[in-house]
Amino acid sequence: MTEPAAQSAPPALPVTFRPTRTRAVLLGVGLAMFVTITAIAFLLETLSAGERASFVFTAVLLSSVLVLLSRPKVVADEAGVTVVNLTTTRRLEWAQILRVNLRPGDPWVFLDLSDGTSLPALGIQPGIAKAQAIGDARALRALADARGTGANEH
Repeated sequence: MTEPAAQSAPPALPVTFRPTRTRAVLLGVGLAMFVTITAIAFLLETLSAGERASFVFTAVLLSSVLVLLSRPKVVADEAGVTVVNLTTTRRLEWAQILRVNLRPGDPWVFLDLSDGTSLPALGIQPGIAKAQAIGDARALRALADARGTGANEH
């Protein structure tokens, strides 16, 4: 099955890729968990102020983990790509990206870089939105092919 030429055209810049469904689920669960634990802390009459505070602190801590997990994104602009993963952010020039990979079974996109390393880009992940991730990976690949080192060799 071949791809139509229109599908491989790069999107307009700037563009942000992020797992929107996964993000919505994580943030929704985080909010629901925070509200539930905090409500329980104030509904239990036998708890002291310190115990209530520990319930709320636990709710904040657990919700913060889910917010952290919802952070990944990939932002492409004229100058290059910014990859935001869980705890790190890395800025790449287009020439540094040799290939964009999303193979069957991969948990997220991997960027093969000119320094011989591979950078995971958690902002594009098949998880619960496989079709979106495949489309996003193709769009990023088209951008990298059009603007990266391959574009300079033609």
